[in-house]
Amino acid sequence: LFGHKPFLVIADALARNGIASLRYDDRGVGESVGKVVDATTEDFMRDAAAGLSMLRSSGRFSAVGVIGHSEGGTIAFMLASRGEADFIVTLAATGVKGDTIIAEQNNFAMAQSGIDRRMTAAEVRPTLAAAGKLNAWFDFFIGFDPAADIASAKCPVLALNGSNDRQVTAETNLSVIRKLLPKNDKSLIKEYKGLNHLFQHSTTGSPNEYSAIEETISAEVLTDIAEWIRTVGE
Repeated sequence: LFGHKPFLVIADALARNGIASLRYDDRGVGESVGKVVDATTEDFMRDAAAGLSMLRSSGRFSAVGVIGHSEGGTIAFMLASRGEADFIVTLAATGVKGDTIIAEQNNFAMAQSGIDRRMTAAEVRPTLAAAGKLNAWFDFFIGFDPAADIASAKCPVLALNGSNDRQVTAETNLSVIRKLLPKNDKSLIKEYKGLNHLFQHSTTGSPNEYSAIEETISAEVLTDIAEWIRTVGE
């Protein structure tokens, strides 16, 4: 991912703290069966649920949870609302509908290019359709509102985002998560100053910086994730 392997780094950090993790190939990658071309976020949620079920059936773990980044964070909330996870960690999870996410991403890119125009959420679907990009994944993502899943999360939640995230902005999304998340003494919401969508220390937060930054993911984020999981898993 832009020359980095963030999930490998996260898994290594967890292992160093006595926390096991399961990572698996996407549909149609490696030895994973299925086709990704027509899959949606809901399909990926079912894949993650199968992983949780497998881990539980092993009888080896006191608690089984999910760490999800961006779309994976949305999936984590979907699983939490269904009572599938004992805890979830969301990294830059969406709190609003996909059309709002895409509009904000587009507006930042246009501003960076010096284009004085704003795209509205209502323009996203027809724009993608006109460009021939409205596939099954986009169709689901544009119309999906994660609010109900966030509001009905049945487990402790660690929700993280960076102030320099230009793909899933903390201002828009973390504020909604903070408002909707059920009260739980073990839940924690945190925004890191200067971190981008990949949780790297950044200057502007632009995706153009990702590959140029040597850091894969902030050490502070790794420490916070491990310490929090150890606390809720006891």
